[in-house]
Amino acid sequence: MADEYQPMGISMTSLTIGYGFMLIVWGIVVSQLADSNHWTSYIPSILGVLILIPGVMANVQAERKKLWIHIAVIGGFLAALCGTRFFMVMAKDDVSGYTKGSTLMLLITGLIYTYFCVQSFKHARRARAE
Repeated sequence: MADEYQPMGISMTSLTIGYGFMLIVWGIVVSQLADSNHWTSYIPSILGVLILIPGVMANVQAERKKLWIHIAVIGGFLAALCGTRFFMVMAKDDVSGYTKGSTLMLLITGLIYTYFCVQSFKHARRARAE
């Protein structure tokens, strides 16, 4: 689609792949820095995989791009949902700064990514109507 919605000049598939990759790296790096051996520290990485795979599939199967981006936005919404945990842990003294930072990052980036996806869907619907 030549008239594709491009936040910040980036296609939604590229944004999806980049966001998924960023979450994977974030989860691994923060888990290593925090010296965490609990699986929950890898939640950003798990969500990143759930976003990265549909992003790659949207490139591979361009005819099914709409389906794959719709699947990816579920991962972005889950990231934002997991990030709401920030409000529960921000006042606790026994929770590490890494946990607080990761949950805040998930909340903010998940909301932004979900917003961009919704804007993309609205743009596509308007373009189809014209």
